Amino acid sequence: MSDTDTPKVDAAPPADPPVRSETAALQAIPRPTAAQIAAGIAVVLVLGALTRFFETHVPRWAVDTPFQRVAKSIEYPVYAIALGLLGNVILAKLDLRERLSTGFRTEFFIKTGVVLLGASINLRILATAAGPAILQALLLITAVFGFTWWFGGRLGLDDKLRALLSSAVSICGVSAAIAAAGAVQARREQIAYAASLVIIFALPSIFLLPWLAGALGLSDAVAGAWIGGNIDTTAAVAASGAIAGEQTLQIATIVKTTQNALIGLVAIALTAYFTLRVERTPGAARPSARQFWDRFPKFVLGFVAASAIGTIYLASVDKKTGSAHIAIVNDLRTWFLILAFVSIGLEFSSRGLREAGWRPIAVFGSAVAVNLVVGLGLSVLLFRDFTV
Repeated sequence: MSDTDTPKVDAAPPADPPVRSETAALQAIPRPTAAQIAAGIAVVLVLGALTRFFETHVPRWAVDTPFQRVAKSIEYPVYAIALGLLGNVILAKLDLRERLSTGFRTEFFIKTGVVLLGASINLRILATAAGPAILQALLLITAVFGFTWWFGGRLGLDDKLRALLSSAVSICGVSAAIAAAGAVQARREQIAYAASLVIIFALPSIFLLPWLAGALGLSDAVAGAWIGGNIDTTAAVAASGAIAGEQTLQIATIVKTTQNALIGLVAIALTAYFTLRVERTPGAARPSARQFWDRFPKFVLGFVAASAIGTIYLASVDKKTGSAHIAIVNDLRTWFLILAFVSIGLEFSSRGLREAGWRPIAVFGSAVAVNLVVGLGLSVLLFRDFTV
């Protein structure tokens, strides 16, 4: 049979590109150079120093002006986030933001600041608040995670995106979303959706919740429990608590770190669910105790250790000496939190939010509303008789 008589065979359709997990996507990104990391950190430090400068001098500049009262009420988180967002825009225009982003160590700054915060919290307060904080965390996470998962399913969201959004809004924002992404092997763009939504909703909450707590006449303990249980990122909780007051900040941090401690449990549960129910991979290994430990937020242990060390130290020295040394630790804590807030502004991206469409926004916004209402009820129920 001649070549012309050879039957033609239709070409196979091109295969769909493989879906890469977040881990694979991250591994494919070229490693940043030491110079890029150093330059990114330098940007954060410069903006952090500017934050301290404005925090100190703006109230002085505003004396005997119509802006005096407003200037005195603005706390460092406002300056830090605003300068971070401004730096974000400038670096993006100069096409430097992505190259320097590895120096924006938000997670490191947050965790270090929270650990240092533990030094100023008496171990007795931590021990007595742990009981209601654990109960609130369990009830709130169950209610909000369940609602978000259900509503996301009703609107037809992908199961992996549902897992990220549910974890983020019910536990602790981006950190929980990242832990969930590792558990369910989510795609990189889904991480961007969740992170963008967390930041969009967390920023106004920093200022809205302290104002609402004052308007509702909530006690420091109830306000702290509400703030800690509702705002989705540890850094934003610290910012909001700092605006509301030191005692409110202490309770808010305890409640938030209690929720953070449950990241590992949620991640393990998601791993098991997606392995055994969603993906149904034959022969898949069950989650191990080692996996739980790997995902456990170990900075929580540092927070508790710092509280114990600080309590023992203050009991062993005179009040004046102890207060002076704790003031140094608190100032260092403020510096780390300032750097965290600056980094949040620098890392913010609206691209993921634009690409997500309206359904994830509707799910996340509805879950935030449920979180506010249920969280307020639990805070009043569990912390109304608590004294700091």
